[in-house]
Parts: sequence; C-alpha cells; structure tokens
Amino acid sequence: MALVLTLIDLIFTVLTLAIILDALLSWFPIDRYNNPLVRVLEQITAPIMEPLRRIVPPVGMMDITPIVALIILQVLQALIHNLLVGMLR
Repeated sequence: MALVLTLIDLIFTVLTLAIILDALLSWFPIDRYNNPLVRVLEQITAPIMEPLRRIVPPVGMMDITPIVALIILQVLQALIHNLLVGMLR
C-alpha cells in the first residue's frame, strides 16, 4: 500500500509542477504552438484547467485558474491520502 501512496503523491506532484510551470511560461512571449515543452505541458494540464476556466472568471486581467487548480489538487491529494491511510488501519 505504501507503493500506491507514493505513486499517488508522485502523480499529484507532477500535476502541480506542470500547472506552475505552465502558468510561469504564460508570462513570456513563447510560441505556444511550436514549442514542444509548452505543448506537453498543455496536454498534461488541459484536462484540469479547461473545465475550470469555464467556471472561474478572470480577476481583472489575471487568470486565477492555476491557483484554484492547485488548491483543488492539494485538497484531493490530502483526501485520497487520508482515505488510503485509513484503509491501512
């Protein structure tokens, strides 16, 4: 069961880092269609970010969707982690 917990934590860590990196790269004038790193990041983050962008309105000129996504990921990770640890007891 420890392997499952480690794998789940790794998945959430990769998603968190991908969202942060994608948000940081959005500040720079990068060709988002021809850059392979940006395309991979968008493939990883799009399933999370696109539905949230339809729900979360921008605040002024700022897209706060990455912040909301990170909070949701942290809550989900804690819930899943506590559920699995509770199953071990």
